[in-house]
Amino acid sequence: MTDSLSLPPIWLFAIIFFWTPPHFWALSLLIQKDYEKANIPMLPVMKGEEETRWQILLYSILLLAVTLVLFGMGAMGYFYLIGSVLLGVGMIYLALRLWRDRSNHWARTLFWYSNMYLALIFAVMVLDRLIIR
Repeated sequence: MTDSLSLPPIWLFAIIFFWTPPHFWALSLLIQKDYEKANIPMLPVMKGEEETRWQILLYSILLLAVTLVLFGMGAMGYFYLIGSVLLGVGMIYLALRLWRDRSNHWARTLFWYSNMYLALIFAVMVLDRLIIR
């Protein structure tokens, strides 16, 4: 115990924090009618699909920015930088497609990609640390 917390764990939390909205809002677009029937106040029920798609795009951009901080502070190396940029650009691309095309296909694709994204971003972190050692 050091009675302190270093910054990298806080940024790991931030990655999950900013990953959560696009992931769950994509799912909520797919099952919006179920949320309405159950009176669960998810974003598409409360603010509509257009606002939900816009928020997914904004949070996806913020997610990429948050992931880059770990490289900027020196906690991760170039392998992580390349991986996080590629994964983040993929997330933003899918969010843009969802925003423009307004199709459940893109909501489903983004939802499944976001599952892989989270696992892969942490795998890239592990591999980055193994490469640096």
